[in-house]
Amino acid sequence: MKSGRNHAAIGIILGLGLMSLGLTFAGTARADEPLFGYLYTTDTLPKGKKEIELWSTLREGRSQGDFHVWEGRAEVSYGLTDRLQVSGYLNVAYANVYHNVPSGETAPPEIFADYSVGADKRMDRGRFEGVSAEAVYRVLSPYTDPVGLALYVEPTIGPRTREIESRLILQKNFHDDRVVIAANVTVGQEWRYLQGDPAADPSTEDFRDHWDKETDVNFGVAASYRFRPNWSAGLEFLNEREFAGLDPFDPGKRTNMAFYFGPNLHFGGERFFVTGTFLVQLPGAKDYANPAPGFIVGGITNADDFEKYRLRIKAGYYF
Repeated sequence: MKSGRNHAAIGIILGLGLMSLGLTFAGTARADEPLFGYLYTTDTLPKGKKEIELWSTLREGRSQGDFHVWEGRAEVSYGLTDRLQVSGYLNVAYANVYHNVPSGETAPPEIFADYSVGADKRMDRGRFEGVSAEAVYRVLSPYTDPVGLALYVEPTIGPRTREIESRLILQKNFHDDRVVIAANVTVGQEWRYLQGDPAADPSTEDFRDHWDKETDVNFGVAASYRFRPNWSAGLEFLNEREFAGLDPFDPGKRTNMAFYFGPNLHFGGERFFVTGTFLVQLPGAKDYANPAPGFIVGGITNADDFEKYRLRIKAGYYF
């Protein structure tokens, strides 16, 4: 359907426009600028400094049908100390999907899992997703210690969503800080209020309205190189693993696993920055919850929280 593709095209054009806008801003790059779209570094705002940041994430494509999902975030951050940064977010989402699973039916993406849609109907819906709070504490600095280390926590609450995300962040700099390597380990525990399924076994939780529980365990590695003043480019790699329930140490609860890889580009001026990352799902995905063929087609998964391509643009202003 043209409307979904038009939304995706508009998002891509907007993102590229924001990237080119960075060319008009001169100044020295900041140490606390976000070099990556999906990974975090240990850099935090200096004490008393503030930042406004906008995120736009497009999640596009499946092995079949239409799959267009957009997620937006508006963030305000403040440096409580030179080591501790706090932030608040407003989160929104939009989905346009149709016949997007291997069976040929229409299924909502995970962020809209609390909605039902007919197997032969198109889902075209947007909504306010919730609010988030974030704290990042830098334990070690990559500029004064052998390696940078930071701890991160982000709770989210929405009308039908609850989440607590924790992250361990590592950073190592080389060549007068022109080369930055980061690694993240992220654990996200999610609760989504789902409608009961009349076709399910009446003795099970799925038959009734309930809070569905899931844990995501993600590993990420990224590298960035400052190839000219204010400009950096690099690569990001993600391994995402999902578990039913809140215990990620039980291998019997594994549901899905996927890999993503792609380039990033960053401009950082004195007060303004733009970062863009484009990721592609790599072959090698696993579907532990469904027997073959399940949701795996051509080595990639079509499960509800995965897609072929991801494009994320972040733009921010310091004051």
